[in-house]
Amino acid sequence: MHFIIKVFPEIFVKSAPVRKRFIKHLRDNLRRLMVQVDAKVEVKSDWEKLEVLSPGADELITAQVADILSRTPGIGNYSLITAYPLGDLDDIFQKVLPHWKEALADKSFCVRVKRNGNHVFSSVDVERYVGGGLLHNTPARAVDLHNPDIIVPLEIKHDRLFVISSKFKGLGGYPLGAQDAVLSLISGGFDSTVSTYLSIRRGLRSHYCFFNLGGRAHEIGVKEVAYYLWNKYGASHRVKFVSVPFEDVVREILEKVDNAYMGVILKRMMLRAAEQVAESLEIPALVTGESVAQVSSQTLINLNMIDRVTDMVVLRPLATMDKGEIIDLSRKIGTETFAASMPEYCGVISVNPTTRAKLHRVEKEESRFDFAVLERAIAERVAQNIDEVVDDLNADLSVPVIGFADASHTIIDIRHPDEEETRPLRVEGVTILKIPFYSLNNRFANLPQEQTYWLYCQKGVMSQLHAANLKDAGHGNIGVYRPEPVSACAIG
Repeated sequence: MHFIIKVFPEIFVKSAPVRKRFIKHLRDNLRRLMVQVDAKVEVKSDWEKLEVLSPGADELITAQVADILSRTPGIGNYSLITAYPLGDLDDIFQKVLPHWKEALADKSFCVRVKRNGNHVFSSVDVERYVGGGLLHNTPARAVDLHNPDIIVPLEIKHDRLFVISSKFKGLGGYPLGAQDAVLSLISGGFDSTVSTYLSIRRGLRSHYCFFNLGGRAHEIGVKEVAYYLWNKYGASHRVKFVSVPFEDVVREILEKVDNAYMGVILKRMMLRAAEQVAESLEIPALVTGESVAQVSSQTLINLNMIDRVTDMVVLRPLATMDKGEIIDLSRKIGTETFAASMPEYCGVISVNPTTRAKLHRVEKEESRFDFAVLERAIAERVAQNIDEVVDDLNADLSVPVIGFADASHTIIDIRHPDEEETRPLRVEGVTILKIPFYSLNNRFANLPQEQTYWLYCQKGVMSQLHAANLKDAGHGNIGVYRPEPVSACAIG
């Protein structure tokens, strides 16, 4: 097995010392990753490319190596090749023929040669001789120098011939670790997972920060997608997953902040907390999944209000992308299925949110907020190595779900009072308690525990999260009332 790796083209425009450093990063990253496949896999580098070799490797190892190369940042393209001692023109043709004989059937083709060193023949001589030989000794349809179906690439370097049997496009970007680290604010949805991926692809060692608004079930879902992103695209470097309990912060906002300003102020609280987490890990920048004007809190004016709480750089890789592009990219990188089943926590979305927040109004609303609640949340954060979160992913968070209710059931409507008021729940003959989700944890223990309670929200997402959270806290008398079809965001 022999792969030749060409680095991401942008690396070549760097100065010689920077280029050398980037290629060294990529070489070291690949060495760490290849050890997981086979300790005999060797990674070599020079000023323009890298080689991955393992004499005698079987097809399984070759496929595993190719998979790693396809998802490692910093690689422009990579080719599976066979290396031979260089002979004369006819010897070159005889070595090329077995690799391409079947692939050229009924196809037009041309031969392209890259050559380094001093030889008695030119690159054009090799292209003509090998091209003519392939045309007459294979089922190829024709030679086409301008628009061929297939290009047969060859490389000659001094006294060696490289026959390229397969060429693949790499992930691009910069080698992981070539840039400084960042702290990515991840909620598990389409936006934050794609923005994290783009940061990793750019060579940024991306740690994860999750603000837990919906209990253990949500946290486990986010850990699952964070582990996936790290394991697939960033496993050459260990990073942290930090979970910050934000339920009390949300409750404080809902109880004390004007409805129109809740979204902006929640984001400001998150940035305040993220800055402290980042500083504790010696990380100089934050990453968010915000896209300009995608939602009300992401207008330029509101983003300006949000950013004023931190002196730290806030990167927004998705700033000018639309939702369709983001979803398409999530599908390509493999996070779509995670995001589609991840709840978008909607408990603090304003009914009439402001799109042009005023600083004096923001300061007035925050003056009523008890910042001791925020400091307590930051102090109670839990940080663990990303490769250790997998231990949490098998937790049993299933809760019973019913689609109908009768007089024997007691339903708890956990929606925000504003939502409950505009769309009241009515189920004939059924007792309905109204306990907003942000008060549920504190009030549930005071309810009679000899009966089962069925949580309700409009889409069934928040109700399942909070039911799972209560179950995880030891309450077995909990379930979900979901009379409508299961939401695409519901946890299965």
